[in-house]
Amino acid sequence: MNHLAVEKLTKSYADKLLFKDISFGLSQGDKVALVGANGAGKSTLLKILMGFETAESGNFTFAKSARVGFLPQEPDVQNHDHIMEYVLAGEDEITQTVRAYYQALAQNDSSQLEASLVDKMTALNAWNFEATAQQVLSKLGITQLNQPVNILSGGQQKRVALARLLLQKPDIVLLDEPTNHLDLQAIEWLEDYLSKLKITLLLVTHDRYFLQAVTNNILELEDGNLYRYSGNYTDYLKKRVERHQVQNEQAGKARNLLRKEMDWLNRQPKARTSKARHRLEAIDGLRKEAANVKLTTALSINLAGKRLGKKILEVNQLSKKFKEQPIVSNFSYTFKRGDRIGLVGNNGVGKSTFLNLVTGQLVPDTGTVTKGETVTFGYYHQSGINFNQGQRVIDTIKEVAEVITLKDKTVVTASQLLTMFHFNPKKQYDYIKNLSGGEKRRLQLLKVLMANPNFLILDEPTNDLDLETLNTLEDYLEKFAGCLLIVSHDRYFMDRLVEHIFWFKGQGDIQNFPGNYTEFRSAKPTPGKPNQNPTKTNIKIKTAPKKLSFGQQRELVQIEEDLEKLSIEKNTLTQQLENETDFEKLTIQGNRLSEIETKINILEDRWLTLNEDL
Repeated sequence: MNHLAVEKLTKSYADKLLFKDISFGLSQGDKVALVGANGAGKSTLLKILMGFETAESGNFTFAKSARVGFLPQEPDVQNHDHIMEYVLAGEDEITQTVRAYYQALAQNDSSQLEASLVDKMTALNAWNFEATAQQVLSKLGITQLNQPVNILSGGQQKRVALARLLLQKPDIVLLDEPTNHLDLQAIEWLEDYLSKLKITLLLVTHDRYFLQAVTNNILELEDGNLYRYSGNYTDYLKKRVERHQVQNEQAGKARNLLRKEMDWLNRQPKARTSKARHRLEAIDGLRKEAANVKLTTALSINLAGKRLGKKILEVNQLSKKFKEQPIVSNFSYTFKRGDRIGLVGNNGVGKSTFLNLVTGQLVPDTGTVTKGETVTFGYYHQSGINFNQGQRVIDTIKEVAEVITLKDKTVVTASQLLTMFHFNPKKQYDYIKNLSGGEKRRLQLLKVLMANPNFLILDEPTNDLDLETLNTLEDYLEKFAGCLLIVSHDRYFMDRLVEHIFWFKGQGDIQNFPGNYTEFRSAKPTPGKPNQNPTKTNIKIKTAPKKLSFGQQRELVQIEEDLEKLSIEKNTLTQQLENETDFEKLTIQGNRLSEIETKINILEDRWLTLNEDL
């Protein structure tokens, strides 16, 4: 069954053509990713399909019986009092009843709660729907359900909007950067959820693991054209290279033919004005085809970087609280030359706060941060830079430096560096106000790199960057000789660049793990996924402890046995919770799960204490 048919859509802004005469279709069950460079028109295409923008020509149709759901990059949730009212926005009787129940809770209306609403909830079996809503919100990191929506951050608003969309269970789902503002655990849950869901999906995302796991087709917007690739992200990469090779061969043939045609044109008598019109038109077509050359090799950005001294950065017994909530507790670490560290943990556990403490933008409650004299920070903030919107792109880069020296002593200009970061000469002289959100992020990142730091701190650098820019950035960071400290929800990005993990467990607890994200993920016990070695989490014991007493050694063995049993019970309970619909059972199982997690935390702390004695 055809769920969506798009025929010859064209869209442009002023003199900028986004796409021309593009056509494609989605069959029932297709899961398709829409990719392309920043500013290629991906978000605009989704908005056209939802009726928020209009195309200049062409048309599209959805299947009449299909219900369509859409998650924009920046959803508007402001016209609602609290989270559950917004999430439960449906007009069916069950949704209306649950919504009224939460309104009564928010207003503390005991008469409503004790009378008709509770009875109606029971009669409609609405408690199950409410439990599902809570479960989806919890998976997306939203637990305080009676919060007013107007106090939520932009990221929280997007997660709440995503929960609402999933609960409405549409037949066709359009998602614009759904993984932005989600932590890694929530991304993995959403990835698994969408993989199993029987829907037709069209999404824009730069998350390559997400693309690999969820999609079965990829659409690419490039130079105003649309190309379709069957298969996942790996298949797309192979077929894209093949397409570019064919295009380059065709462009080469067109250039040869163009030379012959130009020779013919130049040989015609000057007085003759009635040259064959069809040959002149053919020459114009050949010019366009001859210029259609695709670069298949990555551009290399290899800045010289300032030399790091022996002392880099020492963090000693660092602690910070906000409103009595521990964010960092007694954390110590001495940074070494070449450290490449990733920060992982749920949203709100203090990763960005830690970066601000390290860079001196926040003052710790206790402890010290001592920076070496040769250290120059380059800090890419999640919040971005306040650009002068009336300034040209090249001028904002020239404010940092007119020229910069690469490692091989080559001197490159600001314009050349912009080209390396995929700003073509025309775009360089455009005004910043005309850039897309992703292009502004790319420009912000380039400004940080051009300052030539030797200690890079990147807070969610991959948000809104296209795949081509991500590859360029990763190539640069792989060669970067200084220290790296990265917060990112992009698992591929972390796996490629990080060699060490700081795990923010919550309540100020930060633990070290040697390895990249996938290695950490395999070792760390996670809900619903039994661990290969659940008793040893992120620390490996090669030999029996020699400095512990006999009683302590027995205690250590007993802790490992208890942790294994508790981990198995936790995994079983988590799987039951995901499928349980009975409200009373959900409550009992949820309470038991909390008890188990508390016991595991206590035992892990004791286990770590005993091992630290070694």
